[in-house]
Amino acid sequence: MRKPPEPSPERPPPHPGAPLGLRALPALSYNAHRALVLALTFLAYALYHASRKPPSIVKRELAKSWPPFADPALLGATDVAFLTSYSLGMFVAGHLGDRLDLRRFLASGMAASGAAVALFGLGYFLGLHSLAFYVAAQVIAGLLQSTGWPSVVAIVGNWFSGKRRGLIMGVWNAHTSVGNITGSLVAAAMLRYGWGWSFVLPGGLIALGGALVFFFLAPYPQYVGFGPSPIEPVSEESTDGEDISVASGDGKDRRDAVGILKALAIPGVVIFALCLFFAKLVAYTFLYWLPFYLSQTAIGGEYMSAASAGYLSALFDVGGIIGGILAGFVSDQLNARATTAAVFMYLAIPSLFLFHAYGSTSKVTNVGLMMISGLFVNGPYALITTAVSADLGTHKSLKGDSRALATVTSIIDGTGSLGAALGPFITGFISRKGWDSVFVMLAFCAFVAAVLLSSHVKTEIPQIFQKWRNRSLNTRNGSAESGVQPLLVEDS
Repeated sequence: MRKPPEPSPERPPPHPGAPLGLRALPALSYNAHRALVLALTFLAYALYHASRKPPSIVKRELAKSWPPFADPALLGATDVAFLTSYSLGMFVAGHLGDRLDLRRFLASGMAASGAAVALFGLGYFLGLHSLAFYVAAQVIAGLLQSTGWPSVVAIVGNWFSGKRRGLIMGVWNAHTSVGNITGSLVAAAMLRYGWGWSFVLPGGLIALGGALVFFFLAPYPQYVGFGPSPIEPVSEESTDGEDISVASGDGKDRRDAVGILKALAIPGVVIFALCLFFAKLVAYTFLYWLPFYLSQTAIGGEYMSAASAGYLSALFDVGGIIGGILAGFVSDQLNARATTAAVFMYLAIPSLFLFHAYGSTSKVTNVGLMMISGLFVNGPYALITTAVSADLGTHKSLKGDSRALATVTSIIDGTGSLGAALGPFITGFISRKGWDSVFVMLAFCAFVAAVLLSSHVKTEIPQIFQKWRNRSLNTRNGSAESGVQPLLVEDS
């Protein structure tokens, strides 16, 4: 097993990009830094997602007592305003993320996002009933929130690679569901004080998280003394076995970031981006409409309050956590990202119909079917936005001469976010005809997402069978693979 890189005996002076908080701490080991990077990026994006949950939690309150939101279609308009600006901002944010200091970019984005989230809640305290105000607030929030995902994926990709990337990023991607759960609980708990507080508190929390990122997050191993010295020539291989960015003495990266056209030319980027368009459409329709759907459905013969529906909807994300980890683990074992994602999307179709048909039978049945749906819906969504994006952002076709992680991530997730904008928007109209039509639409989108990966699946299946044959031969010859290693330890 290759040892992780260690600093030189005479530790170099702090890199200009090193965060102030880490400079004040005793020297940490390489694996300790990796754990800290995972923890801080996990917290950062959990807070991003927590701050997106309030609109779905307060929908019933707004529809009931806050003009002009009596029409569900207008509630959908605020969702599409956020998600459209988010998806468009993603393409710009990814491009900037490969050119600017990722730590400062992420921290400032979190602080500004907090202010934008609180701005929507300000309408409650000022008694504003203008649709234009709330749409504008969501547009601003969407643009600022687009700073998060390209940054955290790029940072984690800089520190992690190898055979266990899918599992590591699958576990790490639980931040999405943890954030959704936390946001649901916080927003639902604050409803008793007025729906405005359901936005103000999550906004304050993400701004505080931005301060932690600014003082303690190292975006590159070189910034804290690992790998080649910042003043040495660029090496061809990083400490993780991948190409890395080495900064020059003035703090500027020596390698140019790729443009969007070059990133689009990387094999697989366009296909996975289109797949995520439909997969994220399904996931975000649940994110924005599940609490409202639950509050409008008699479960066990009883209707529940908006707060209770918010609490119950969090269990969809519990299933999503399991799905993300499972998809990452399976894709690592098979070395087949596309096949794993496609199988999950096909299985999502019957799970959606079962949830709609039998979820109203009882709360126990509802919870079980909801978690199963969350597992199959969020599993491929998590896999594509994390491990697949990181794989493609460090693709061998780049030949180590470019930085592409944030740009590739922004293309894939930005395209997916266009679907995320479309799903909640059209749901506001389709739901007028009944929820049957909504679930048919969701099942169709899941099917299209799976079919789009067919060419990649066709390529991967022979490789899967060949790997199984090789593993059987190795087992018979007594040369089985070594045992399990801790996740944060380098691959051999």
